Amino acid sequence: MTALPVYPFSAIVGQPLLQQALLLCAVDPGIGGVLVRGDKGTAKSTAARGLTQVLPPIARVAGCAFNCAPGQPAAACTLCNGDNTPAAAPADLPFVTLPLGATEDRVLGSLDLQQALQGGQRAFQPGLLAAAHRGILYIDEVNLLADHLVDVLLDVAAMGINAVQREGLSVSHPARFTLIGTMNLEEGDLRPQLLDRFGLMVEVNAPTDKTVRAEVVRRRIAFEADPAAFASQWQDRQDALRSQVAQAQRLLPEVVLDDAMLELISHLCCEFEVASLRADIVMHKTARAIAALQARSRVRPDDVREAALLVLPHRRRRKPFEQTGMDQDKLDELVDQARAPEPPAPDAGPGSGEAPPQEPSPEQEQPEEGEQDQQDQPSEAGGQQTFAIAAAGQARKISVAAPAQASVASGRRSAVADASRGSAVRAVPDANPDRLAIGATLRSAAVRSALSGEAEPGERLAVSRADLHRQVRSGRGANLIVFVVDASGSMAAQRRMEAVKGAVLALLTDAYQRRDQLAVIAFRGEQAQLLLAPTRSADLAEQGLRELPTGGRTPLPHALQLAAQVLQQASPEAPPLLVILSDGKANVSLPGSHGDAWAQTLEAADMLAAQAVPALVLDTESGYLRLGRAAQLAEALGAPCLTLEQLTGDALALTVRAQLGAR
Repeated sequence: MTALPVYPFSAIVGQPLLQQALLLCAVDPGIGGVLVRGDKGTAKSTAARGLTQVLPPIARVAGCAFNCAPGQPAAACTLCNGDNTPAAAPADLPFVTLPLGATEDRVLGSLDLQQALQGGQRAFQPGLLAAAHRGILYIDEVNLLADHLVDVLLDVAAMGINAVQREGLSVSHPARFTLIGTMNLEEGDLRPQLLDRFGLMVEVNAPTDKTVRAEVVRRRIAFEADPAAFASQWQDRQDALRSQVAQAQRLLPEVVLDDAMLELISHLCCEFEVASLRADIVMHKTARAIAALQARSRVRPDDVREAALLVLPHRRRRKPFEQTGMDQDKLDELVDQARAPEPPAPDAGPGSGEAPPQEPSPEQEQPEEGEQDQQDQPSEAGGQQTFAIAAAGQARKISVAAPAQASVASGRRSAVADASRGSAVRAVPDANPDRLAIGATLRSAAVRSALSGEAEPGERLAVSRADLHRQVRSGRGANLIVFVVDASGSMAAQRRMEAVKGAVLALLTDAYQRRDQLAVIAFRGEQAQLLLAPTRSADLAEQGLRELPTGGRTPLPHALQLAAQVLQQASPEAPPLLVILSDGKANVSLPGSHGDAWAQTLEAADMLAAQAVPALVLDTESGYLRLGRAAQLAEALGAPCLTLEQLTGDALALTVRAQLGAR
């Protein structure tokens, strides 16, 4: 299969910070990788794939499945531990794509079925983590990665070792790689633990300068018309970048970061309220890599500043809905203080003689060298690299009867292990499985048959009850929460609206932590409007509620009708919850009708109740004279009703969990 052409890294336009972050991780893989956040079509994938074209080759033995470093073979590598090990030769840096739907077996490695069938040996078949060792592990849309794979990555990233204990195997091998992830924030954020594992983070946006955008298009069209000719035009720049990275890698061990710079790093982390100590460590490594990339042997304050812009923004976030980013004026002020020479000691008398001034090093006095012309991209990525799992083994007749029973989804919001839907996580022995794990069952039967000598060539493989394995799935357990918010004149009082928004913020925090999907419908004037289509980004939901305009009449029937349409289009894997914030004083009928608005409201509520849609009504009515319409709406929906006085974060979150858990 012919490899798809890769867009030259040096031809990328308009993304210098992204290019710098990727090159720094190439200089020092110990930085921990790069998270690239931005809108679609901003060349996130193009930059990640193009990086491999400017990286120096590594020495490896051809055919080594573990990418062993010369002289450091993995214990499980039979090739590098053999008597006649081939000599290592230069090879391209591994670039491995981790598909979102990968199973644990594919990622971690599993029993080699072919060797088990042929020789009766339990042998290990390396997974994607072994293939990525000493290279790059790339995850597109990393925020959509299944939780069980996130757990695997966290374990391996922490130890640098992949330990596999399954199917009678006990194997460990090195798995140190540069993790590059791309994501669109509209689809939701990362789990905090995985977010902190990314050493650097870059926010990318499409250029707003028309000249830059035109150049992006011009280069992309030229590349698509003739990739080879376009690549040859940029070959000199590619070679220069490769030489620069190689020189920086050689220089890195000699780069000095003195105590003053270390104190500056810790001072910045404290001033920007960064909790994770990993930030200090990564800033130390990044500042040294910046100096090495610029062919300098000593770290300057400006290097620390550049490192802070890449290391701190995604670690400053302490709770949902706080804006990420850096106060650059404050950062500049702190760095300028570190750059200034120290004042003379206060106890130095006039007759004591002049103490030698503490001058900064020559490198600190010198202005920055002319920065390298780093051009970046926003072109669309080429074809996505994928991995196919090849079925191996002798051609044998196999007959297995799978039980037909199906399990029922639990419907809870926490991660649902053994859910009927979701990604396959693992297989466990089970003499009476409700979901048969065919691959694991066959592997067990093959190994047992081969080791016992029962199997003869050409015979059918006998599967006993002891070989049966159950497939364990992990459903995300997330829900779709549809907010229906009354923004009419009856809700226009600022105090009441602020109270509602404050209470809903607590519910959004709960939804953020549980990775729920959120949708927001607002109604005022003559009709309702879908402000936010279902998304996992709680930040966007909070922003929509914060900027919600108020005033006008109350088209409550249309809001319930629109909510029913959103729920009908929702994925069946995201059980819904309808949260209505209103005083229930409907006074606008459905568009095109002249019926009674309140009667239409109750009719729409009855239809939702008939569909068994869980709901929660938050009564925003206040004052001495109350009509109690919200309570009547809740009764029609078969839902609980909380008053404005009860809208505390704890009560709201507990009620929501009770509603979702009772399904």
